Amino acid sequence: MATAELESILDLNTLEQYCSAIGAGTLLKSVVLFEQLMPEYVGNLVNAKEAQDKETLCSEAHKFKGAAGSVGLKRIQQYAQLLQHGEAPEWAEGHEAWLQVIVDNASKDLSELKQYLESKA
Repeated sequence: MATAELESILDLNTLEQYCSAIGAGTLLKSVVLFEQLMPEYVGNLVNAKEAQDKETLCSEAHKFKGAAGSVGLKRIQQYAQLLQHGEAPEWAEGHEAWLQVIVDNASKDLSELKQYLESKA
C-alpha cells in the first residue's frame, strides 16, 4: 500500500513513536487485544443507532475513538470523533454515513495495522 494511502488510515507518526518506545512486538500485543474487543465496540455502535439511542451512540463512539487512537487507527478514530459529538450541527445529517465508514473499514484498517507492525517487528 502506498504511504499516502497508509497515512490516511494509520497514524504513522504515533506508531513510529510507539515502536521506538516499546517496540513493534509489544504494540502488536495491544493491537491483538483491540482486535478481540473491536466486534463488541462496532456492535455497540450499530445497536445504539438501530435503537435510535443518540446518547449511547455518542458515548460508545467516544470509547471507540480512544481505543482506536491508542493503537494508531487514524481513520476509525477520526470518524468516531465525529460520531461522538451529537451536539454538532452536522451530526444529524452525517452520523449514519460516519458509522458506515467505521463498519466498512474497521476490519480492513486493523489488518493494515497488523501488517505494518509485523513488518517492523
